[in-house]
Amino acid sequence: MAVTVYTYGKLQQSLWEAKINFASDTIKVMALSAYTVGTTQDTAQYLSDVLAAATEAAGTGTSGYTAGGATLASKTLVYTAANSWGTQRANSTAYTVGDVVRPTSGNGYVYQAIVAGTSAGSAPTWPTVIGQTVTDGGVTWACVGRGVLMLDAADPAWTTGNPGSLTASYLVFYKSTGTDSTSPVILYWDLGGAQVASNGGAFTPQLDAGEGLLTMFTG
Repeated sequence: MAVTVYTYGKLQQSLWEAKINFASDTIKVMALSAYTVGTTQDTAQYLSDVLAAATEAAGTGTSGYTAGGATLASKTLVYTAANSWGTQRANSTAYTVGDVVRPTSGNGYVYQAIVAGTSAGSAPTWPTVIGQTVTDGGVTWACVGRGVLMLDAADPAWTTGNPGSLTASYLVFYKSTGTDSTSPVILYWDLGGAQVASNGGAFTPQLDAGEGLLTMFTG
């Protein structure tokens, strides 16, 4: 499954308006069978804005899915300074877009892959101005900050019955207030097409082992 992650543009507005407290609020993930994204990535602030362009998954038989989605468990919110970031850049290693590394010898900055590829046999000369980029073999790194704030949680899951099936093409993560028009959206995943679990199979979206649900950079 090729997952592409997109943050909603108005997430920052919701944070500054104190509409989301990740640690204490009920954060859910909803499965969508269809979503015409259009401009919603930039304009949607609440779940109702997304659902105006989307259809929530329903499944068939015993789908294991409950309307509104699953509540994220074991949420964590951790800040890590750049030189303490656990993933160091390695020689001749494949990286995907979104991977975050620090130089082997910490320089106070972290770098995110913006072009996927395999790193060179030796480290590049790392830029130390946020926004600057460097080519490293087939990878392009961007200097993104002096630290990382990572939001993480346990992987959600829906287990189908037999007979039963669940099909989803997108997942949207949001704070649930119980009312769609006041539930701020955080980000969504494009699953790269319809994904199906059926007849006792589990539909389990896996949060990234290195970057969690969402990483935000400081500096």
